[in-house]
Amino acid sequence: MTELTLVIGNKNYSSWSLRAWLAMKQAGLEFAEVRIPLDWPTTHEEIRRYSPSGKVPVLIDGDLKVWESLAICEYVADRFANDLWPTDIAERAIARSIAAEMHAGFQNLRDNMPMDCRNRYPGEGMTAGVEAEIDRIFAIWRECRQKFGTGGNMLFGKFTVVDAMFAPVVMRFITYGVKLDSSAKAYAEAILALPAIQEWVAAACSETESIPHIKI
Repeated sequence: MTELTLVIGNKNYSSWSLRAWLAMKQAGLEFAEVRIPLDWPTTHEEIRRYSPSGKVPVLIDGDLKVWESLAICEYVADRFANDLWPTDIAERAIARSIAAEMHAGFQNLRDNMPMDCRNRYPGEGMTAGVEAEIDRIFAIWRECRQKFGTGGNMLFGKFTVVDAMFAPVVMRFITYGVKLDSSAKAYAEAILALPAIQEWVAAACSETESIPHIKI
């Protein structure tokens, strides 16, 4: 098998890198990492060596390059781990809808509560727009757990791409001290208990780079 390489940004800050990385880890794949610190003068040039979009993450599989987190997750599911999506066709359609909604939306949350695994800013960033998006996230989590979560502690029971998409949201909620109801708290704790997440956070906390404007 061709060695896989995943090009990522700082583990402390790069939420999109986390999504692809986590899906690959949960699929049991072995892969090399190329970590390119973000927000440096050479960052864009270095990333463009690997990614046509000039953004991370990008997965390299031989001559093939797959960029964008959701596309990487889809490729991993197609080639290596079909169980990264629910097996039921209707559930799979809903899971894809939710993953796409997370991928394309929630801009207020992204802008006001950027991922920062190693720091804590309780109460910061809670605008009206952010609060509305958090309410939508809680509704998604609650509905998925009630309808599809009986087989485990993830949104569709077992781990799927949807959980990879929401893992950075859990990290944001911890950083900014977002109040979680019992259902959201149980799901957040299940994400944080994943060995891969613990590995990512430990690496994030050991990084020395700091992006000053990341703190709002």
